Amino acid sequence: MRKAELKRFLDEKAAYYNQPLFIKSDPIQIPHQFSKKEDIEIAGFLVATIAWGNRKSIINNGKKLMQLMGNSPHDYVLNFSEEKHSEYLSGFVHRTFNSDDLVYFIKALQHIYKEQNGLEAVFSTYSEEDTLQPAIHHFKKVFFNLPHLKRTEKHVSDPLKNSAAKRINMFLRWMVRNDSMGVDFGIWKSLSPSQLSCPLDVHSGRVARSLSLLKRKQNDAKALKELDIALRKLDPEDPVKYDFSLFGLGVFEAF
Repeated sequence: MRKAELKRFLDEKAAYYNQPLFIKSDPIQIPHQFSKKEDIEIAGFLVATIAWGNRKSIINNGKKLMQLMGNSPHDYVLNFSEEKHSEYLSGFVHRTFNSDDLVYFIKALQHIYKEQNGLEAVFSTYSEEDTLQPAIHHFKKVFFNLPHLKRTEKHVSDPLKNSAAKRINMFLRWMVRNDSMGVDFGIWKSLSPSQLSCPLDVHSGRVARSLSLLKRKQNDAKALKELDIALRKLDPEDPVKYDFSLFGLGVFEAF
């Protein structure tokens, strides 16, 4: 498939899947429950963190998590006390993400909102002109700046340790990209969609390889960089719109 033909095909698929109907079957529906910027950020970050495995289970546990936080995640984070609240969270688990991890995540978010001016400020501080992958690395260092269990670190990926960081790249897509269709939020104005990287997983990776956008077999940071280059050639201003194309073709069309 020639470049012009491939671009036309992927643009059509992106437009087809980047629609409000997409929200109903995707974990992005959880932050869409909120209108306050900080609620959207925190709900999005926590749900993206548990976004692996069965999508129905992700959505159900995302809803449960919001209920545990009184459906007011920003207020809950700001007022969280480990002594008062940690026992209330003790029943939460999603695969290997358990209540100990959740308690630390809330404490770390509290620190970020009280001492670092919020999630957007941390990523913006470390952003580079054409990529946010180093910013993810620095964010992880900021996030785990408090005493914590070593096991909890696995729930935030590090691109500089060769991770594709699928979940956190998905979260960044939600926050930064304004798609004008009401799916992605576009509430982080200090960053640009041109800096984003595609959330690379088994589905998008398989489709990308079948379309010769990606040659590397592993879904790691090196593969992500290769895919970034290919997608930026198709649309340098909004390369991650093609996440809708690749994911939709892989999940809904078994391409």
